[in-house]
Amino acid sequence: MKIKNWIYTAALGAAISFAGISETSAQVGQDRYFRAIGTPHNPKVQVSWNRYHTNLALEEIMKNMVKQHPNLVRLESIGKSFQGNDIWVLTITDFKTGKAEDKPAMWIDGNIHSNEIQGTEFALYTAWYLTEMYGDLEFITELLKDKTFYIAPTINPDAHDYFIKEANNQNSPRSGMIVMDNDGDGIAGEDPFNDLNGDGHITMMIRKSPTGRFIKDKMDPRKLIPVAADQKGEYEMLGYEGYDMDGDGEVNEDGIGYYDPNRDWAWNWQPDYIQRGAWKYPFSVPENRAVMEFVMKHPNIAAAQSYHNYGGMILRGPGAEEDLNTYNASDVRVYDAIAKKGEEFMPGYKYLVVYKDLYSVFGGQLDWFYGGRGIFTYSNELMTSYLYLHQNAGRGNQDEQMKVDTYLTFGDAFVNWQEYDHPQFGKIEIGGFKKNFGRLHPGFLMEQDAHRNSAFTILHAYHTPKLSVSEVKEKDLGGGLKEITATIYNERLIPTHSSQDIKYKIERPNYISISGAKVVAGFIVENEDFNKLKEQKINPEKLEVENIPGMGAVKVRWIVSGGGNYSINVDSAKGGKASWKK
Repeated sequence: MKIKNWIYTAALGAAISFAGISETSAQVGQDRYFRAIGTPHNPKVQVSWNRYHTNLALEEIMKNMVKQHPNLVRLESIGKSFQGNDIWVLTITDFKTGKAEDKPAMWIDGNIHSNEIQGTEFALYTAWYLTEMYGDLEFITELLKDKTFYIAPTINPDAHDYFIKEANNQNSPRSGMIVMDNDGDGIAGEDPFNDLNGDGHITMMIRKSPTGRFIKDKMDPRKLIPVAADQKGEYEMLGYEGYDMDGDGEVNEDGIGYYDPNRDWAWNWQPDYIQRGAWKYPFSVPENRAVMEFVMKHPNIAAAQSYHNYGGMILRGPGAEEDLNTYNASDVRVYDAIAKKGEEFMPGYKYLVVYKDLYSVFGGQLDWFYGGRGIFTYSNELMTSYLYLHQNAGRGNQDEQMKVDTYLTFGDAFVNWQEYDHPQFGKIEIGGFKKNFGRLHPGFLMEQDAHRNSAFTILHAYHTPKLSVSEVKEKDLGGGLKEITATIYNERLIPTHSSQDIKYKIERPNYISISGAKVVAGFIVENEDFNKLKEQKINPEKLEVENIPGMGAVKVRWIVSGGGNYSINVDSAKGGKASWKK
């Protein structure tokens, strides 16, 4: 009898475990782990955030999100890349509280440049965090009731996997996988990098030379240091690992690309001879075109975030000084308020303006999102050396990087110098930092920085418009007529229409309508104290309001006859919907 009971109990336990019923969660939560604040305790989708995922792994994780959170997640391909890979977008919201397209939305993407793969991880982390914390954390639960997130972890899937799987350096390739004739010899892509020692990394080549200007540091022979102007060196630098494959006297000059997907957007676009990296015409890159078409079909997108690397920057436009007047002062105040708050909880990150604090960019993504669609958009340059030792020595600082490799990664970041018989240079040495060090986060820094950047995008999404009918007043005018005045309040920083949106009439106006009463006249109240009104004579029951400002309100008024029960409805493309019933 005891054996039968044991078998029954074991079988039931296995069935419960297989079905994913809560016994396992309770056991794991109570018997094995103690919950850490601010992170999912026992997530339904298990992901390690200390490594980088291939396209196959990304797809598996996203599909698992859909399976585990069917009321919160949808997954769709919005188009195909140059090589035919899907460009996946996750739609995340509480579908039980309304359609995704009826709520103010936040767009997040990463990896427009192929080597900037932590942008993929940070975007995916945001999706994971939102879905796993829903129901456990009131703030996230309420956020997903009110808002929609469209998240595209990689908008350059071809080169995402190429960077991971093929031999590259820290900076290559920047483009997608369209092969071009970079050296103008009539043949495309015939002289790429060569992984001479077969380690999967394109590092540096050096050679002993009587005219060399470098020596190896005697205290740390990994370091190559320049000699003083009046001293004789021992080594010369030969560039990145490879050899001349087409006999033109140059090494590695015709690999994948070169074009820059972040110079391809249809705002202040300039041709390649002005803006290096631009290709044929705006949206000639198929991946960007797919993103553009999705955004055009989703006018509820009120805010956007794009992830790049490197530098610890929170960037806004304009990309070029010529476009300075596009960014109206009222919109800049919104940008400033959100970004300066982000600086407080993102150590090492600085809020900067692209043209002024970085360099000029024509045809950039964030300028198209704002200039072309009126969407408040940031681009974060991920990873900063401050995260290493809290010294902020700057990108590529050899001394700091060597110290990090010695004390934090224990030699894992550097390929020690190895002799190699080169077919053209003779006896050389190959070595240097690996492709996944420098621009990319080491594993132990990834989850922390992913969370901080996700918190920034969540803050941004929180401040997309939230509308309510905050007050309704009635006044009896006699003769069966009644005056109804309604106040529509925007509880967040971002207005329903940016100044750029208003200037170019990008999106339709907000509609504020009344039903259940016969409307005689309808007005927008410009100044209630002095009874200054603007009448809408055509279709007065459905008033068209140009904008509802952030942390501000508009008032509307109707003269109606009768006056039983009625309702007031607000319909805004970027601000969502609100209603009031008597």
